[in-house]
Amino acid sequence: MLFSDEYTEPAGTGESILRERGSRFLGYAFPVLTEAEMKQYLQQIKQKFPDATHHCYAVVMHPDQSYQLSTADGEPSNTAGRTILRAILSAGLTNVLLIVVRYYGGTQLGIPGLIKAYGETAQAALQVAGKVVRFVEDGLLLSADFEHEQDIYRITEKFSGRIGNRKYENNVKIAVSIRRSEVAKFKNMLADFPRISLAKG
Repeated sequence: MLFSDEYTEPAGTGESILRERGSRFLGYAFPVLTEAEMKQYLQQIKQKFPDATHHCYAVVMHPDQSYQLSTADGEPSNTAGRTILRAILSAGLTNVLLIVVRYYGGTQLGIPGLIKAYGETAQAALQVAGKVVRFVEDGLLLSADFEHEQDIYRITEKFSGRIGNRKYENNVKIAVSIRRSEVAKFKNMLADFPRISLAKG
């Protein structure tokens, strides 16, 4: 799949619970952007359930889903961590940490049973978390005389861009964020406003 400037994140956190032949599976989905956030949530869940048999998880980050990590935490290979990771990828999500905590109930579930239980718990937590579409943005710094400040706002609004920091000295410098696929069109429109120029930070 070619990478576009559009990606999907969880809209919030999500929780789920599944009981299977005595075992209890608890799913937790968290939006994350950094490894530090990921470690913080992992520690939080491990502290909340210190007596759990397994704390399995998977994480996917970056708009192109290039950061992927999973662990089975002692479960048989390909039954837990990779199953949770597949749930994230199947949902088309990124920037998400998905943890499934298991309390063993005394009955072996077998490889197919484990895959089913971890997969269903993971999918249910993601469903509760929901989805929101985001866009990769490029930052630009625009410069204009004070009387043309409103023109910058109007152009940026036409492209559904975001206004960032503003700096007022001899003129006004405004940082804007524009969807990557729209940057070329945005710059072309600036040509119609000679009083607005691209500035260096």
